[in-house]
Amino acid sequence: MTLKVVFCWTDISGYMAACWRALHKVSEIDIFVVAFQARTETAFSDQLMQGIPCRLLDIQERLDTNLIKRLVSAQSPDVLVLCGWLHKPYRQLAFASEFQKTGIVMTMDTPWWGTWKQYLAPCFLRSYLQRINSVVVAGERSWQYAMHLGINSGNIVRGVYGIDYDAWSPLFSQRLQYQWPRSFLFVGRYVSVKAVDVLVEAYQIYRSQVSNPWTLVCCGQGPLESLLQDKPGIENRGFLQPAEMRAVWQSAGAFILPSRFDPWPLALVEGAAAGLPIICTDVCGSAVEVIRPWYNGLMIPKENAQALAKSQQFSF
Repeated sequence: MTLKVVFCWTDISGYMAACWRALHKVSEIDIFVVAFQARTETAFSDQLMQGIPCRLLDIQERLDTNLIKRLVSAQSPDVLVLCGWLHKPYRQLAFASEFQKTGIVMTMDTPWWGTWKQYLAPCFLRSYLQRINSVVVAGERSWQYAMHLGINSGNIVRGVYGIDYDAWSPLFSQRLQYQWPRSFLFVGRYVSVKAVDVLVEAYQIYRSQVSNPWTLVCCGQGPLESLLQDKPGIENRGFLQPAEMRAVWQSAGAFILPSRFDPWPLALVEGAAAGLPIICTDVCGSAVEVIRPWYNGLMIPKENAQALAKSQQFSF
């Protein structure tokens, strides 16, 4: 018997495409993905979804509740997977009469920080959460939030995200065949939440304190791209597709992620899978599962350029 599973997702990405592709290979599971086309900040190619049954929504379509309901209903799902609660047209599917007998799974990566909004969330989300059969969380911090939402621990499963591990894991042994690369790598959007400004400031401090500094390679795009321009030692490669990133990961010596807020960054997981030392702030949710301080990386406070610069000196 085949289980029909429909995912209602926001932006496509390389790591989610890898997850869906692996799931699509399971003969007992028939998947279909409704997701957003790439946004300008990420610009992942729609070709990532090649071979995966899907319907990608443009900017207008993603707000069309009736269209989304028709697309999902046409698949007659046994299980409907909804990504969190922020996108209203997806959230409303939980209340549609067509899916009253459908198993509803909610995914979440938001970490528990104990803010007043999070304490009030169970009140605002009560009716929605009552329709959820199980919750799949990204890691320990989002597991804590799910518990605070009132989800029974027996209905919480860890491991919502994954990466194409087979693509990244050989890079470590390949890197060892040559002299270890002398470069830091940042992969992410060029936006305030990723603390690109702190990254640039810290790197300038670092360069002033060492005689033979590593370069800093940045891959991404966004409104803060100008901060990277004409800075000594900084190479801006722009946004690259996953297939183009393989050579970049292999030529890096350490991965750096100075985020101000980052629920469960997958680039950090990919960096660890590629065998790179990791430098990240302690707000990066995936660091809890991936980083062992002084073994494979360092965690530092956010908004601290001096600490980030000092950690760069420890990376080699």
